[in-house]
Amino acid sequence: MVDKIYKVAVAALGKRGMHHATAVKNNPRFELVGVCDIDEARVEAAKAQLGVSYGSNDAARMLADTKPDVFIFCTLPQLRLPMIKAGVDAGVKLIAYEKPIATSMNEAIEMFELTRAAGVKTVVSHQHRYGDHYAKVKEIIESGAIGRVHTVYGTSIGWMMHMFSHMIEYASWYNDYAEPEWVAAQAWGTEKYADVHTSPDYIGAIVGFANGVRGYIETGADAPDVPEVDSMWHKCRIGAQGTEGFAEVLTGKAGKGGGWRAVTRDGVQSGPGAMDYEHDMSPYIQGIADWLDDESMVHPCNGERALKGFGVMMAALRSATTGGRIDLPLGPSAEPELDALRRVLDSRG
Repeated sequence: MVDKIYKVAVAALGKRGMHHATAVKNNPRFELVGVCDIDEARVEAAKAQLGVSYGSNDAARMLADTKPDVFIFCTLPQLRLPMIKAGVDAGVKLIAYEKPIATSMNEAIEMFELTRAAGVKTVVSHQHRYGDHYAKVKEIIESGAIGRVHTVYGTSIGWMMHMFSHMIEYASWYNDYAEPEWVAAQAWGTEKYADVHTSPDYIGAIVGFANGVRGYIETGADAPDVPEVDSMWHKCRIGAQGTEGFAEVLTGKAGKGGGWRAVTRDGVQSGPGAMDYEHDMSPYIQGIADWLDDESMVHPCNGERALKGFGVMMAALRSATTGGRIDLPLGPSAEPELDALRRVLDSRG
């Protein structure tokens, strides 16, 4: 039996878009049929580099012309909903896109109402789970070597809309994706509201999970530094504490720190590892083919899972705005969470 070849179209050809497009091109299960970007020079460069004949400045037009099975887009967060609508309207089978999944809970709810009604699968770019050092920490936790897990955590000095999604995703993974039940948070600073990934300068959140584990997520300038790592965006520390030790990953990059370390019932351990898109993107993209082949092979980075993490992030914003505990799951809000928090932060002076 010959494996089905799935057609893929990619929109937005910045660094992340090209990571996706290149991984698709290198996987024999896919045919890259079209690329799109508002920058004509990027389109032409991508066509030449990837050997693709079709290029466009309009994603909806590309989807209509190429009729792909899979639509991948790597736009700024503010464009998620229109891209989801374009993919659903084009009848694609699966949409893969960057985190954060949206800019407000209302937007996320609308996006998933569309994809669920159309039966469209979704995958979100939490591909760092495929890093060997991330996987090693998961292996140690699952082995029971740190005892009963009571705390999971993720910290990054990168700001919220860049990094919180990754932190809660991997911390939740280390807690076997137990259901998050409530969030309490605090935030300050508005300088990063001017960034395209609009965020408070700092936010720290406590997450209560159904299995009794506590989660602690911090992102922004006042989050704990990771001095072992000397590249700003890779100063991420994610791990778990148990009754007999801890295990954690330092994202890092080749030659700039990173790896994993643990204290377990077997003693002190550590090992190498670094963020590597070429390494991580390959299994991430292969997982898309696996899920399209077999309904039971649900992608580890599936959108429904990412939606729960996004709910934690939006609950953190609501908690920092109101000063109280926020129960999950979230419903719609009268005002976008980032806007509501900005109003409160501005009132504090």
